[in-house]
Amino acid sequence: MGTAAAGGGGCGARRWLPWLGLCFWAAGAAAARGADNSEVLPDSIPSAPGTLPHFIEEPEDAYIIKSNPIALRCKARPAMQIFFKCNGEWVHQNEHVSEESLDESSGLKVREVFINVTRQQVEDFHGPEDYWCQCVAWSHLGTSKSRKASVRIAYLRKNFEQDPQGREVPIEGMIVLHCRPPEGVPAAEVEWLKNEEPIDSKQDENIDTRADHNLIIRQARLSDSGNYTCMAANIVAKRRSLSATVVVYVDGSWEVWSEWSVCSPECEHLRIRECTAPPPRNGGKFCEGLSQESENCTDGLCILGIENASDIALYSGLGAAVVAVAVLVIGVTLYRRSHSDYGVDVIDSSALTGGFQTFNFKTVRQGNSLLLNPAMQPDLTVSRTYSGPICLQDPLDKELMTESSLFNPLSDIKVKVQSSFMVSLGVSERAEYHGKNHSGTFPHGNNRGFSTIHPRNKTPYIQNLSSLPTRTELRTTGVFGHLGGRLVMPNTGVSLLIPHGAIPEENSWEIYMSINQGEPSLQSDGSEVLLSPEVTCGPPDMLVTTPFALTIPHCADVSSEHWNIHLKKRTQQGKWEEVMSVEDESTSCYCLLDPFACHVLLDSFGTYALTGEPITDSAVKQLKVAVFGCMSCNSLDYNLRVYCVDNTPCAFQEVVSDERHQGGQLLEEPKLLHFKGNTFSLQISVLDIPPFLWRIKPFTACQEVPFSRVWSSNRQPLHCAFSLERYTPTTTQLSCKICIRQLKGHEQILQVQTSILESERETITFFAQEDSTFPAQTGPKAFKIPYSIRQRICATFDTPNAKGKDWQMLAQKNSINRNLSYFATQSSPSAVILNLWEARHQQDGDLDSLACALEEIGRTHTKLSNITESQLEEADFNYSRQNGL
Repeated sequence: MGTAAAGGGGCGARRWLPWLGLCFWAAGAAAARGADNSEVLPDSIPSAPGTLPHFIEEPEDAYIIKSNPIALRCKARPAMQIFFKCNGEWVHQNEHVSEESLDESSGLKVREVFINVTRQQVEDFHGPEDYWCQCVAWSHLGTSKSRKASVRIAYLRKNFEQDPQGREVPIEGMIVLHCRPPEGVPAAEVEWLKNEEPIDSKQDENIDTRADHNLIIRQARLSDSGNYTCMAANIVAKRRSLSATVVVYVDGSWEVWSEWSVCSPECEHLRIRECTAPPPRNGGKFCEGLSQESENCTDGLCILGIENASDIALYSGLGAAVVAVAVLVIGVTLYRRSHSDYGVDVIDSSALTGGFQTFNFKTVRQGNSLLLNPAMQPDLTVSRTYSGPICLQDPLDKELMTESSLFNPLSDIKVKVQSSFMVSLGVSERAEYHGKNHSGTFPHGNNRGFSTIHPRNKTPYIQNLSSLPTRTELRTTGVFGHLGGRLVMPNTGVSLLIPHGAIPEENSWEIYMSINQGEPSLQSDGSEVLLSPEVTCGPPDMLVTTPFALTIPHCADVSSEHWNIHLKKRTQQGKWEEVMSVEDESTSCYCLLDPFACHVLLDSFGTYALTGEPITDSAVKQLKVAVFGCMSCNSLDYNLRVYCVDNTPCAFQEVVSDERHQGGQLLEEPKLLHFKGNTFSLQISVLDIPPFLWRIKPFTACQEVPFSRVWSSNRQPLHCAFSLERYTPTTTQLSCKICIRQLKGHEQILQVQTSILESERETITFFAQEDSTFPAQTGPKAFKIPYSIRQRICATFDTPNAKGKDWQMLAQKNSINRNLSYFATQSSPSAVILNLWEARHQQDGDLDSLACALEEIGRTHTKLSNITESQLEEADFNYSRQNGL
């Protein structure tokens, strides 16, 4: 050790000649004193007996990781001296460390030398090529040079240049998922994961991962559906791309036609085929074409008629009976009118303004004036009311009710009709509804009841609506392991957060989540109403070691003064039982009610929903009102459909799905209507229709919906339909206002300004861009708080503090002020509080607010959002190493 250093340590101002191992005075020594490391050495010295140096070990290319220096080594024999030259300049002898030994087999001297290269040296070098170093060795015969070794600073950027994109492909189609890893030195190697499991293309000839980091599946199979993730790694760190969901679907195909049936009395026979070869799967298209076909089975020679005299007698008798019954009915009607004490007064309220065009047929006693006396109270016992069109709760499918059905009375509903002119003045009384009532009362002494209408007689069209196809649920799945993650139902407001460590190590579960879109299984009792969708998460037999967070949207205007809100769970027997009231204290679960969603901490999967019991008639449900339009089958008609649904994203998504099937377009951005529990009905009217361009069809200008159908609307989306007619086909622009108001309550105006031609219509988006998220996010990318920062917070706040700066203060600063006993039962209260924070901030990820809360407590003075990139990178790298990534 130290031979080279000893050779030149005392040269001072003299010139150091490394190939001779000595120093001496020479001309120009003064200049050499300022350039000790830049002298040009000769390639050789005068020949002498011996052997040229042979390199046993040459310097290798190296990478500097973070701030750690790297060592370059070389070894040669025989060698009197070995020195490094970096970027064309000699490295000073003081920076060399050398070792000398003897090769026993040859008796030659072996010398080994190494130097350290720091990050600062590499960063300070600005040359046309990478930083490089080379060894030069001397012997009595001459010199030898080693290969040049480059030294580069290693890094791996965070963002992928191209993330894989989810797609839907038919079975046996080709799947190509593109992935361009982040820029890095050395270049990152790419590995593909499917549902968090590595893909081995060597074991599956159908999969190729060699083509420029892309994943190619030559022939898609149903088993290829799943979440795919591109994993990039080099010596610095590992990076995960966004997950891409691949769905392999099967389009349905028709079986072969069946044999023709026997010839029917109508001289036709049938044949059928079913969509089962194969049936559609994973969202594939249903079979095209007819499923049933009929044709004449007598080559057109069949004559339908009366074959014998007995048939003639039969049909003649039936005809005579029908005529006799008709004559009898007319006679009895005329007789009753001529002998009755009552007349008929028909008031057409459209005579005032032409707006509310619904007729009110009311019997009055003889002797009264033909004009109604406003001061006289109607005798309800002898009145009959025929209302205009009834607002439907099922899709109209581009058809409107016929005028004949408009006058078909509902025997247990009575509507009091007034003109839109009087309604606009605010002098109208609320509509009166009489029917089979199931009244409930408010608690705390409030006696206002809620009524539910059960019509006995419906129009034929309403009866046929039950045959329309409806979806029963929305569903999404993901595979999660010990690292946890987040499962999101896009555009519904429903999400599930699986914390890190909730699932034991070396275990993974396929977790699913669904929303019931059919008839709710939770039937409200008394005045209780359903405030949220029914959300199912599973599998039910899965056990977690720490509570997971379920986020459910609701439509209540939250106020403890007006609502008593409950969390309910469906049992295995299909019954619903109360888990807890939101305001109660409980150690089994925790509910945090935000303005538009409820975040629930649970330890068991199942089906959950929120219900509300109004305490006063000031309790408010938030309704989303929207208007859609589409052309009718008649080229001159245009249909408007106004929806009033619970203000939850999933309820509006159901509306959007129905309208897509009907060809409807959203004409105005949806608005929020505050609907009070005061038993007053909802009124929807079309105003300011351009005269001489459009006209509204009779009896549809203003429609009224009973309170109970809005307040307890748990079935299909509630909407009213309006039919407008153009005077000429040249009219393509439509402008009008739609007024939605609760009598003695809130009002909203939807301004319609659109072109009925699809090519000229301005598109209004259904959902915000941030709602279009990937359903499943797993591992660190699913969480807003870096794992190392989270561990530091938990370690700090889980320890009780005499000054009160512990997890209870952390909860208080995050607006968690009640039911703190729940957190006290957890092994790490701070971790559960942070899980709740993650669930509440999944959209904004507002780390600044968390940092401010920590600053107020006095634990930290640095905002999390200002953490430097190098700190976060180190945290991610440590996290990856700890978890085997």
